[in-house]
Amino acid sequence: MKPAILIFAAVAALAEPARIKDLVAIEGARDNQLFGYGLVVGLKGTGDTQLTLFSTQSLANLLSRMGVIINPTQMQVRDLAAVMVTATLPAFAQPGTKIDVTAAAIGDAKSLQGGVLLLTPLKAADGQVYAAAQGPVVTGGFIAGGGGNATVVNHPTVGRTPEGAIVERAPPSIAPGAHFKLQLLHADFITAARIADALNKRYAQKDPVARADNPALISVDVPASFASHTVEFVADLEDLTVESDRPAKVIINERTGTIVAGNGIRISPASIMHGPLTVEIRTKLEVSQPAPLSQGQTTVVPQTVVKAKEEPVKNIILGKGATVEELVRALQAIGSTARDVIAILENLRAAGALEAEIEII
Repeated sequence: MKPAILIFAAVAALAEPARIKDLVAIEGARDNQLFGYGLVVGLKGTGDTQLTLFSTQSLANLLSRMGVIINPTQMQVRDLAAVMVTATLPAFAQPGTKIDVTAAAIGDAKSLQGGVLLLTPLKAADGQVYAAAQGPVVTGGFIAGGGGNATVVNHPTVGRTPEGAIVERAPPSIAPGAHFKLQLLHADFITAARIADALNKRYAQKDPVARADNPALISVDVPASFASHTVEFVADLEDLTVESDRPAKVIINERTGTIVAGNGIRISPASIMHGPLTVEIRTKLEVSQPAPLSQGQTTVVPQTVVKAKEEPVKNIILGKGATVEELVRALQAIGSTARDVIAILENLRAAGALEAEIEII
């Protein structure tokens, strides 16, 4: 069996300056998910068949509102597809803002290529309509041919309509007032304390303006100098930089043999010996023919051959302060495969020599 391909990506594990804007979000200012049921028309015979009843029923209801009455069971429309339309409504989006939408077929349509999405109201979890979508659907794939000679590229039953929805109602976002809270995108005690300290050093005059309530939440009081300029205050604090902290972690994908780790992750002094024993068993079937004019029969005789091969022990000694990157490079130098590296890292973690968390995906 061919050895797996090893990809080692070194990611700095040390604290690095980052903008507060990239580390936190204002509490109450969040995205909202929208969805709706719609119809895509103008397909070239790749739409839903009569087996998908709801698409023809939807078309019949649409035509009835325009004064055209028709029985859905008598319709044979292959240029129509029923879709579910989804979108993300950003915080503070105002009426008239355009957002992207995604349309996905829910029937047995083969492709949405070349279709046009009809006017579709998009609702949030509260049942209220916040946007309306309409426009041409752009797919990242296509289907060519037919029958047993069809060729499908990518996923033609899902498409996007760039800026295809217009916001009709502003989302329930909470604008920052005299007091607001910052939510850390990744909860961490050290990072929360550093952000609160940076805000106090920049804006505090007598009393502190920020305090870390917990590793995920920071309370902020707008200083008196920005009392009537809250937006400017938020813009100014988002541009401040702090040293964010992150836990030491090694990510392992056993299916692809990919290892992602920080180049600052340390390994305690250890000695690694790796020398696999390979046992190969082969069975060869040979045909045994009887002698001429004898009463014997032709039979198949299995011939089993057993071979054992033991490779010499490969030894690696890691001194104090060695990193995961140095270990991986040393294992690559002696010809270890990605599977060997993964097994060794897991054993080091079990032995308490690896100062990091291992996450297997």
